[in-house]
Amino acid sequence: MQHPQSTGMKSIDYADHKFLQIQGAEYCYLEAGEGPLVLLIHGYPDNAYSWEHQIRFLAQNGYRVIAPFTRGYAPTRTVENGFFDRATLALDMTTLIEQLNDGKPAFLVGQDWGAAISYGVMGAFPQSVTRAMVLAIPHPVEVMRTLKKSPRHCLRSFHWFLFQLPWLPERLIRWPRGQFLNFLWHLWSPDFNDQKHVDHVIDAMLQGHSVEDTLAYYRAAIQKKYRDPELESVFDRLNDQIVVPTRVLCGQQDMRKELLPRATDQFADSAEYQWKLIDQAGHFLHREQLDIVNREILDWISKAS
Repeated sequence: MQHPQSTGMKSIDYADHKFLQIQGAEYCYLEAGEGPLVLLIHGYPDNAYSWEHQIRFLAQNGYRVIAPFTRGYAPTRTVENGFFDRATLALDMTTLIEQLNDGKPAFLVGQDWGAAISYGVMGAFPQSVTRAMVLAIPHPVEVMRTLKKSPRHCLRSFHWFLFQLPWLPERLIRWPRGQFLNFLWHLWSPDFNDQKHVDHVIDAMLQGHSVEDTLAYYRAAIQKKYRDPELESVFDRLNDQIVVPTRVLCGQQDMRKELLPRATDQFADSAEYQWKLIDQAGHFLHREQLDIVNREILDWISKAS
């Protein structure tokens, strides 16, 4: 394995950096602890180190924790002009669970894009997930329904529309030196200073073609030409009604909290769907209120024991 400083890695003394080949990508992931597997999926603009507090906590409480750097995020490596659509990402995570957990289902925790991927895994591959904790993002179907009729939420999600444009978003992010990404963090969690982590995220995202690859997540969500045509059948199942027990946490300061009660119809009657708001938290609630969120995750997944 390459030295951390040469790949955008940083040292975490309680987690190992490991690599795994998945669908043509060399995935890097953090691993710590022993026991039932918990998969943590990060969002945008972020990376697997976002879960550093949860990795330590869950590992200390008897779980084996895996936190991958998803496609487009160094030091995970992908081919140029690859696919970054939600079907590809959901299949990645399902394959990761199968390979690292001997084909058995795992606990799933996702935030932001990690949440969107988690919903896709549960829709298309429900057999891979025992229970799920989703942070900050309501079900994608409810998000799209709301954007079609709410100017307020369109403004909240302005970056989705901006990122559909060619070349301009890439230039906006790269100049001046990733400050637009810094702006998004402060916009979405305005009362929280996480600058050291944000600076690391920006440095990592400015490597190679990470800017282009991570923007492709947003473009593939709306524009079909960015999706892998060979995974059309998977894409069609991403929003199947969820049967996996799911609990959603959202920051009290995050406007998307309004969507949580309206997403009930995306879960089967037999499924357990719960949601809760976390006080004094915005979009990155797992870092803003880490002790509360840690306990919520542990309490939820321990119900399966």
